[in-house]
Parts: sequence; structure tokens; C-alpha cells
Amino acid sequence: MTADVGTQPSVTQRIGSALISAARQLIVPALAVVSALILGAVVIILSDPKFVSLLGTDIGGAFGAGFRSVLAAYGGLLKGSVGSPDAISETFLRATPLILAGLAVALGFRAGLFNIGAEGQIYIGGMFATIVGINFDGMPTFIHLPLAVAAGFVGGALWGFIPGILKARTGAHEVITTIMLNYVSYRVIDFALHQPLLQRPDRSDPVSRFVLDSATLPPLFGDTRVHWGLVIALAAAVAVSWLLFRSTKGFEFRAVGLNPSAAGYAGMNISRTIILTMMISGGLAGLAGAGEILGTNHRLTPLFSPGWGFDAIALALLGGSRPIGVVGAALVFGALRAGAAPMQAATGIPIDLVVVIQALVIMFIAAPALVRGIYRIKVGKPTGTEISIKGWGA
Repeated sequence: MTADVGTQPSVTQRIGSALISAARQLIVPALAVVSALILGAVVIILSDPKFVSLLGTDIGGAFGAGFRSVLAAYGGLLKGSVGSPDAISETFLRATPLILAGLAVALGFRAGLFNIGAEGQIYIGGMFATIVGINFDGMPTFIHLPLAVAAGFVGGALWGFIPGILKARTGAHEVITTIMLNYVSYRVIDFALHQPLLQRPDRSDPVSRFVLDSATLPPLFGDTRVHWGLVIALAAAVAVSWLLFRSTKGFEFRAVGLNPSAAGYAGMNISRTIILTMMISGGLAGLAGAGEILGTNHRLTPLFSPGWGFDAIALALLGGSRPIGVVGAALVFGALRAGAAPMQAATGIPIDLVVVIQALVIMFIAAPALVRGIYRIKVGKPTGTEISIKGWGA
């Protein structure tokens, strides 16, 4: 019997189609990173004293010196991020909070919400994890550690609930409320660290007591610094992917993000979706803070985050608001962070170069038409998976 024209494609065809679709979605982010590295090389050359001194007398020698500086800088960056087992573990360590924070922002994007408050949610999640982690002495590890991790999620979720309820009930724009709550979180942490509940009794500066051993995330590989928070982050990526693309609730999130009016007419509860999205998003960011406290710092200090919540915006954009993309983007940023100090030690090139590269990546990701124009990439047909980020007054 011959197959009908309308038969379903084979498994091989579906896999091939999925791979082609994924490759197309990766083209612009990958070229954005390449473009940022190229412009970063230009910055290195122009800031090289040898290049400047030789430019007026020996143009060939000037560009040769500049080229060698670029090779030394990027070689040092590569060696410091993946050049040894310790370097790789440092990359994973730096990527761990970025994965969770990026997932937090990406989930909001999928529901049409711009959660700029991931930074504050990281701090509150870290504080909640610290409160549980420094107390309950004598509690078994198999209870204490999960409880401390869960406390971090709850803290971030509660902090995300505030802009969620304000958006759902009053229409207050989440960009404004989350930005303001970031500053509030800084003050909350500073105040809490001066209270007996958290502050070390032998210290006058704002620093908490150390987390108990029973609430500490153990190393993942021997004596390396990377800890089991990486496993939590990867598990969270799998969970968010399932939530968004395999569950009914995730379909509601995406429907509300693409067209709230149509979702409302279809019977979906828009207010409940907004609140739930912001709570889950905040909880993921809170896990990033909990992982840093329980696995790396082992105590709470002011400004323990170097800006993961803001880097998360770039990660969500670079990863196309897909969990697998966010993980990949976080590994790239983690490698840049891990390799920055070894690069400076080996070549003398400032760590600020990494910040410049990250900023250039963001610029190219924010202007995909520019990347397509530079590399002559044809615009494909809409796939129905485009990300909707609501603007002002939406």
C-alpha cells in the first residue's frame, strides 16, 4: 500500500526539521558573539601602545604588534576559561548563577513581562537561604540543605509576587516596580545584616554568620570550586523547558505573552498568569542567590551579586528566551568572566575588555537586523515562536 500524501513525516524528517530550525535560530546569536569579538579585537589593537607608537613610522609593524596583542588577549581568555580542569570548573562556577537568573528573565519574556528585578530577587533569595542555613544546628543534611535551597526560591518568589500583583491589580508597569524593588532589596539586606538574626556577633560590619555545614552545597568535582548548584541550575533549565513547551500552564504563559487580548477571550486568567509568572521568575532568581550563598560565599554580605540580574537580560536575549539557549549563553558569559583575570595577569590587558565584549554582544542582539544586514542573512518566514516583550503602556 502506498503512503497517502497527507501522512505524517517520519521521525528522521522531524528530527532533521528540528535541527534545521534550531540552527537558523542560532545564526544571529552566534554571529553577534563573533561580531563582538571582532570589535573587541579592534579595541585591543587601538589601545595597544606598540601599535600607536609604530603607526606613524611602520604601518605593517604596527598591525603586526596589534595582531599579536589580540592573539595574546584571546589566548589568555581561552586558557583561563577552558585551558585546564580548574579553568573549566571556574567557568561552570561563574555560569551557574547566570543560568538561573537568565531562566528567570527568559520566563518573563515568554509571558510578555520584562522582569528587570532579577537582581533584587537574587538578594532576597540569598537572604532567605542564609536565614535557614545559619540556623537549625543539628538538623540532618538531607533535610537542612533542601530546606535552605527551597527558602531561596520562596524568598525570590515573594519578591517577584510584589510587582506581579501590582501589575495584575493596578496595571503598574513591571519595569518600574522591579527597578524600584532592586534598590529596596539592597537596603533590606543592609538592614538585616545589622540585626542579631544574621550579623556575626564578633563583627561590626554587615556580614552574616557562616552557613552551617549541613546546609552547604558540596563540591561537584573533587577539590574544584564548582558545586551542586550547577546541577540545580541545569535541572531548573529542564523544568522550565518542560513548563513552557510541554505543559498547559506554559501554553497559557506563551499565549498571554503573544496576545493577552486573545488569551483573555479564550478564557485564560490574565491576572493569575502574570502573578504566577512573576513568582516563578522571582523564585528562579532566588535560587541563583541561594546557590551563591550556600555553595560559594557561605555567608551573606552586601552586594554579593556582581550584577547577575542585569546580565540575565542579555542572556535571555542571546538565548532567544529558550532554556537551552540561556544555558549556552550563560556558559559563554561564564567563560568570559572566568578567563578575564588570567588574561589580565598574562597580558596586562584590563578586565574591562570582557565588559566591552559583553556590551557589544548585547548591542548586536538588540539589533538583529544589523547582524542580518552585515552578514547578508535572508529573513525567513515567521515560525510562530517569536518572543513578545511588551512595551510601555502595554
